[in-house]
Amino acid sequence: MSGIKHIVMWELKGESPEEKATAAKRVKLAFEGLNGKIPGLLKLEIGIDFSGVDYACDVVLYSEFDSREALRAYATHLEHLRVRDELTGVRVSRHQVDYA
Repeated sequence: MSGIKHIVMWELKGESPEEKATAAKRVKLAFEGLNGKIPGLLKLEIGIDFSGVDYACDVVLYSEFDSREALRAYATHLEHLRVRDELTGVRVSRHQVDYA
């Protein structure tokens, strides 16, 4: 199977809009650094919410993989684990959807 989409949305910690914006930029830069480093990762985008509505997540990751196996490998890839560890403590909540 190909054309696997992986979407993750986070609500980030921050006492003020400025703190949340700093955290969002940190997440964006960290994940953008994965481009070209993960086999089977075809596309990776990070978006920072600008709506400001109270039910919105702060950041969204949209990525595409060439197979389910590539997505599984991404989850344990050293570069992905490095980013995850680098961002420990930044999020309040995380939501995920994987689909073909």
